[in-house]
Amino acid sequence: MKKVIMYVIAVIIIAIALSLVYVKSFLPDVGDAPELVVEITPEKIERGEYLANHVMVCMDCHSTRDWSSFSGPPVEGTNGKGGEVFDQNMGFPGKYIAPNITPFALGNWTDGEIFRAITTGVSKDGRALFPIMPYHYYGQLDRLDIEAVIAYLRTLPPIESEPEKSVSDFPMSFILNTLPKPAEFKSVPSGSDEVSYGKYMTMASGCIECHTKQEKGKIVGEAYAGGFEFKFPDGSILRSSNITPHAETGIGNWTKEQFVEKFTLFADSTYTPAHVPMGEFQTVMPWTMYGGMTVEDLEAIYAYLMSISPVENEIARYTPANQN
Repeated sequence: MKKVIMYVIAVIIIAIALSLVYVKSFLPDVGDAPELVVEITPEKIERGEYLANHVMVCMDCHSTRDWSSFSGPPVEGTNGKGGEVFDQNMGFPGKYIAPNITPFALGNWTDGEIFRAITTGVSKDGRALFPIMPYHYYGQLDRLDIEAVIAYLRTLPPIESEPEKSVSDFPMSFILNTLPKPAEFKSVPSGSDEVSYGKYMTMASGCIECHTKQEKGKIVGEAYAGGFEFKFPDGSILRSSNITPHAETGIGNWTKEQFVEKFTLFADSTYTPAHVPMGEFQTVMPWTMYGGMTVEDLEAIYAYLMSISPVENEIARYTPANQN
């Protein structure tokens, strides 16, 4: 009997070892980067600039943010530089650093390699990317929108910056390879179908990523019900808001006008971000970036959020360091 047990244990160990070798050696498997050459036109650059700065907010992570000011607006002249850190102190299963995405770093990438990274989470060298960049959602957008972002990135001033490579802790170092999936592109819905168009823009904006509770990169809470924790270096904790249409704990009592004004306030030419001393309330929500979204797009996002199921989830938005 003892020999049988030892045999079973040995088989299990071998099976686990082979599985780990497979995951580490043969995944991710999303196919080769497409043969793609993006035509650089003024229209594509304009669309890409809008998406990268105000919708998909690529520059939220791939620039230097001024955390001494409210909502950490990007520092002028750092667009695409990279270097933003997401590590264990913030609850992530590793240390992830936003790479440089200016032509200084992407000059030897093909358009197809950039396209694959944005939409499937696989880098030029075949490495799996941790989904801080929500590539699972970007892979459901319109191919032309992704091409527009690439066209815009090609026009950025090159910035000489070489952030360190991201590193995952065990077991995420293995799990990570299983996360990239082939893209499933969709066309941009007609603006006349406001809810469908709003769903598309909500996906492009990555709202679900921050406004849903997650653990180690996986969603564990109800979509859009808030509760994702952001830990600041001083020990204070910010939690994302419930943006479902629940009347008491969400945004069910907000009017469309109130929702739009909440964003456009930060794009007003008279607005200056307030100074935020260490230890006082701060937010990671890039208001000054999202504030540049068009009124039509914000109204569509509102329409979509009002169409989803309300979730009762009271959020304690902020806990100061001295109360943890």
